[in-house]
Amino acid sequence: MKKTFIIAEAGANHNRDWNTAIQLIDIAYESGADAVKFQTYSSNTLYASNTPDFAGYKNINKLIKDIELPREWQKDLKQYCDDKGIEFMSTPFDEQAVDELVSLGIKRLKIAGFEATDPRFVEVVASTGLPIIMSAGIGFDFKYWGKFSKIFKKYNNHVTLLHCNNAYPTPLEEAYLDSIGSLSALINVSEVGFSDHTMSTLTPSLAVARGATVIEKHFTLDRQMEGPDHPFALEPNELKEMIQFIREAEKSTGFKGGYTTSEQSFSKARRSVVSKIDLKKGDILTKDNITTKRPFLDNSIPAIDYNDILGQILKDDIKADTPLTKNLISYYEPRTI
Repeated sequence: MKKTFIIAEAGANHNRDWNTAIQLIDIAYESGADAVKFQTYSSNTLYASNTPDFAGYKNINKLIKDIELPREWQKDLKQYCDDKGIEFMSTPFDEQAVDELVSLGIKRLKIAGFEATDPRFVEVVASTGLPIIMSAGIGFDFKYWGKFSKIFKKYNNHVTLLHCNNAYPTPLEEAYLDSIGSLSALINVSEVGFSDHTMSTLTPSLAVARGATVIEKHFTLDRQMEGPDHPFALEPNELKEMIQFIREAEKSTGFKGGYTTSEQSFSKARRSVVSKIDLKKGDILTKDNITTKRPFLDNSIPAIDYNDILGQILKDDIKADTPLTKNLISYYEPRTI
């Protein structure tokens, strides 16, 4: 199967500390992630100034101001990622952020779940012509997909749609991974994936088993650090475990056809038709004198053909427990199944 593109979501967990941001990049790289993603927003463009408190957040504008990524870091963060060998990503939340990221030469853009219900902003991002990863999160409705599909078709974007629950953290029973398959049926969707906000290291690999080719997951240096996104993020050892689970899921999926390479050495453990007793040339094969047993040898008659050879005539003397072969009976045509 296609290798899963794994995005280690640093988000705001840099806490506006350069060394912390660099540590997050290092951890993402060492864990085996394909990309490390930050978020580019400003308090004066993300929320209206009169936004009331909600979901336990007070003075949301100050909160955003305290955690927003210093934009002057972006060029150097990308360069550090390039030198390290991991893709730099950031989710834009305003027009200026889109322009800045495009000017840095990023490979793709992410549209967050809360922004994925806004055709105006989606078109701003899509107009870059870059590949788009969009979270189908809170408020996403299939009946509105036509609006977004037209936008992506207009700019010829390669679109990856991520199943997402925008609760932080997401309860396991509300992950609803079976929804992933339904996203792949939408027009102008090239790939599907999962933006996971559960506390589990296992759910992303389960999503991969359901067809996800992109996984996004928040991580942090330490869940005890101050900041809104640390408590639901994976710690370094958990991020590494999650990625290991995903790579194992990749290896274990697919469709089996015929015998696998690993099964070849066990082929003799199948059953074939064998004689129950000593038999003489000219004996008629019946249920009283033949049965099925292991092993199955290269020229054996397989057990599936047992009923088909009843009534045929033996062409040579054989001892009990002798596997029958096609040259020992009067007529044999292998079953086609």
